[in-house]
Amino acid sequence: MKRVTPLVTGMAVLCLNAFGTEAQANETTPICGMGSGEAATGEPIKVGGINGNAPPGDFSGGTDAAAAYFACVNANGGINGRPIEYMVENDQWNPELAGQVATKLVKDEGVVALVGNGSVVSMAVNAKLYEDEGIMAMASGCAISECYESANIVSTNQGPVPSGIGALKYAIEELGTTSAACIGFNIPNNGGWACDWMNTYMDSKGGRGVSILMDPTAVDLNSVYLQAIAEGVDTILLMLPAGPAIGLLKVAEEQGGRDLFTWVSPTPLYEPGVEAVLGDYWADNLYINIELNQFDSAGDDNTNWAAVMDAYGQDGDRRDTFSQSGYISAKFFVDALLEMDPATIDRASVTEAIRNISGATSDLLCGQYYVGNGDKHQPNHAGRMVKFTGAGFELMRDCYELDTAYLEPFFEQERALGLR
Repeated sequence: MKRVTPLVTGMAVLCLNAFGTEAQANETTPICGMGSGEAATGEPIKVGGINGNAPPGDFSGGTDAAAAYFACVNANGGINGRPIEYMVENDQWNPELAGQVATKLVKDEGVVALVGNGSVVSMAVNAKLYEDEGIMAMASGCAISECYESANIVSTNQGPVPSGIGALKYAIEELGTTSAACIGFNIPNNGGWACDWMNTYMDSKGGRGVSILMDPTAVDLNSVYLQAIAEGVDTILLMLPAGPAIGLLKVAEEQGGRDLFTWVSPTPLYEPGVEAVLGDYWADNLYINIELNQFDSAGDDNTNWAAVMDAYGQDGDRRDTFSQSGYISAKFFVDALLEMDPATIDRASVTEAIRNISGATSDLLCGQYYVGNGDKHQPNHAGRMVKFTGAGFELMRDCYELDTAYLEPFFEQERALGLR
């Protein structure tokens, strides 16, 4: 288990991004919590985090960023004098292990909340545990239906459905898409769930959608690519983690297939270092919907995220969208706790404080963040579209909302909270 101890010494001014290259040091002084410049020395507040870091994907960016932000908070007064003790577990994409580490954090360690969670399997395994134990998980990296359709889980990332529909919306309106193959993993409540909604969206626009799902334990990208050709579609939607998505693009490149399709993707392909992996072949031919803001955007929260990672992150910490999401989840969590009497902080009071979050804003998000008392949560559902240029990414469309039946229950929640 990885812990962030209450008192933090030293700071790293250079971190490694997702592909192992040095990130530019950020000279901005990070602003965290109370901003007192004095270390918190009171009784620690235990907070947990679970990530999935194993093939076929690394979802640790959220807990990395939450750990860095909490370390910064602890160096600046903590939660009205009380430091956060952050305990992180890796479920390794293993359902049995996911249940074990959640039980350890929730029941054995007695954490008051989970923050920065990023995993595919953990949410499905542990949603009932969180509800039974009255604990909230403020997640940052989800790709499964239970993360968005559970009472005690809320995430700052969009997940595959809004981000995938956002990519298709742009493709239909700007790139001439009329038919699309959604390529994903055959993981329960992940690939099939997301691709079914993609197909429903295509149908609602008078187009055609098909699903191509593959076993994550026996990936054959050549067969998948040939199946996409056989479907006769004009667009491919890469509903995959970055690694397999890049692998499929490489297969298409080897077979000269770039111009056979329009290529679009939800957020996972928006990664630092993608330009070095893909090169010029895909320049101006790959469009990606991003769930948060661009990595080099100049807003206060994005700038502070980079400064926090520079000052309090660890070598090897990811600098991806999940990292941005983990940072803002941790910030919203801390902001809620700072409104509380530190002497009364326990699981029940923290759960209430999280549920009371409404109308929080950030330059990282296109809309207002909220939680509420609903049985499902999807506060982030408007994104941006970028184009891969070979040297980086160019913004093609800023914040835009989606028109999909999937979001109607969440829109109703927003109307009830006076946010829509």
